[in-house]
Amino acid sequence: MKRDYFSHASKEAHRKNQENAAQRCIALVDARYLAWLAQHAQTKSKHESVNRQGLSQFLGDALSQAGMDLEVQRIYWYSEDPETLDVDGQIVRRVLSHDEDGGVSLLKSIGQDLSRLAEHSACGHVLLASDDERLLTVIDNAQLTGMSVHILADDAARNMPKLHQTDPGWGRLLSQADRRVVVQPKALAEILQSVTAREVNATPEDPEIIRQTMTEVIQAWWAEEPEDKREELRDELHINRGIPQEVDRQLLLRMRHRLTRALSLPEKKMLREIFRAVAFETLSADSLQMPGTQPAVPSMEEPH
Repeated sequence: MKRDYFSHASKEAHRKNQENAAQRCIALVDARYLAWLAQHAQTKSKHESVNRQGLSQFLGDALSQAGMDLEVQRIYWYSEDPETLDVDGQIVRRVLSHDEDGGVSLLKSIGQDLSRLAEHSACGHVLLASDDERLLTVIDNAQLTGMSVHILADDAARNMPKLHQTDPGWGRLLSQADRRVVVQPKALAEILQSVTAREVNATPEDPEIIRQTMTEVIQAWWAEEPEDKREELRDELHINRGIPQEVDRQLLLRMRHRLTRALSLPEKKMLREIFRAVAFETLSADSLQMPGTQPAVPSMEEPH
């Protein structure tokens, strides 16, 4: 009788634990993506100034507004910068700089954590704050175990048909989400305290600096490609005016991580022109000006 009793009690406890796990939500947050989502105006995010104290409550409120009565049990914070702030219920994962490895270490860290949570049925819901389309497979695998994966997004997620046209990679990732959790950048910035009034009213970024940054990103990507792949791309560029969609997606993603914001339409056009110039080795600072800007006028003064 005792054996039956304890067996029943053990099964009941296991059932309750599964029910509780089903209502748990764990957030996996890419610090750079969150800075971009908050529309940080700087070319390099100041993660050391980010206040994560109110982040759990903010994310819980966002889930509630999305129609889910869930409490964020824990946050995993993936950052390429040293973190000195210790917050209860938040685990910091240090990753390599996106400029160093193109976000590979970040991708692996988030992917491994998501896979482990799904494998052990540790929670029923995951709130993911990332825009890396390379997570699609690991998200799909987690969902096949019964886990719900929700993705944090901005207002662009309210118009998915348009998003699929303007940013196909981001659109594909958001389409995979069980629920798109939309947040307002201003409210998020206030929570993180990463955007001050002075920064909001700061002088716009120098187009020349943006052009130089694009050139660095594209040249680094091009250098990583094997020579046979480069030749294939050159042949394709001779035929088509545009650049291959997959290449375009990778470069846009790298620029988004580099600037912690999305590119404007003129900037995307410039990015593609620079790519063609790099591929054909015709890169010239004079021939590649940001749309809407004027090339520098040479001085007419006689040299001393």
